Amino acid sequence: MLDIHPAVSADADSPARLRRRSRARIAVVTLGLTVVLMGVIVASLAVGSRPLSPPDVVSALFSNRTDAAGVIVHQLRLPRTITAVFAGACLGVAGVLMQALTRNPLADPGLLGVNAGAALGVVVAIAVFGIGTASGYVWFAFAGAAGSAVLVTLAARPGRRTDTVGLVLAGVALSACLGALVRIITLADDDTFESFRFWAVGSFERRDPGVAAQLLPFAVVGIVLAVVVARGLDQLRLGDDLARALGVSPLPVILGAGAAITILCAAATSAAGPLAFIGLLVAHLVRGSASGGLRSSLPLAAVGGATLTLASDVVGRVIALPGEVEAGIVAAFVGAPLLLWLILRKTT
Repeated sequence: MLDIHPAVSADADSPARLRRRSRARIAVVTLGLTVVLMGVIVASLAVGSRPLSPPDVVSALFSNRTDAAGVIVHQLRLPRTITAVFAGACLGVAGVLMQALTRNPLADPGLLGVNAGAALGVVVAIAVFGIGTASGYVWFAFAGAAGSAVLVTLAARPGRRTDTVGLVLAGVALSACLGALVRIITLADDDTFESFRFWAVGSFERRDPGVAAQLLPFAVVGIVLAVVVARGLDQLRLGDDLARALGVSPLPVILGAGAAITILCAAATSAAGPLAFIGLLVAHLVRGSASGGLRSSLPLAAVGGATLTLASDVVGRVIALPGEVEAGIVAAFVGAPLLLWLILRKTT
């Protein structure tokens, strides 16, 4: 009998069983958060300068009503809701990937210069081409984000090193340079500054329904790439030498993760502007709820990011009726103390 109990105890705490428990916990948390997201979506369709009751929202959503409720739901609130869910999901997955790639709990998806590149693209679209709508400058933002990521990758010289320090340092340096260039252009042209500042704070107001649809293929590619590199990132946490012994080449994993982060951040930032703290906060929440592999936590990151982003948009509409506060401001105002609380809780 004395020999049985240790074996049972060892089996109960075996790595395989712990992984199954972690995956089950992730599935339960993801399901619960999905239910919360559904509630926030209903609130997003109902809350605004003209509030609607949930029955009116459901009736207008699943019918072709042309009255005021139908116009408000289909033309005003549904596009911004879809865009917020889309952007939040992208940022949530990108945040988890970024912290796994850099092995730094303070890493943010914007470290690769994506936000600064997107901002420069928007400024160029407004100042040079006179484009002032989200559907017009979305491709300029995406091109700027992708271009900055390519420059960061080239500056980091990944062919000569496989660590992520070079990527982070190059991203910080490029962000500073591009940020200075954006400020020079906007300060020199008042009209450009007025148009740019609404995008820069992160807002979903008056979003074209086609914006999210245009960027959806890129988001799908980014998420698929994230799933592909997730296992390699898990093994890189053990160290480069051990990862190579397990058959993982660090360089393709690092480049693949960087490409996924770039695509996801570029899509989200192009659609909604820079949203601070979403990716960083979601990464910490996922780490607190999941201890299994990175791949199994990606759905939780996507749902968590979508929920936080859309909730920020809804809160911004409530606290300043009949006006509203942009979602980017609400996310920063709420996310900063919440992130501080999570950090203090882990250190005490």
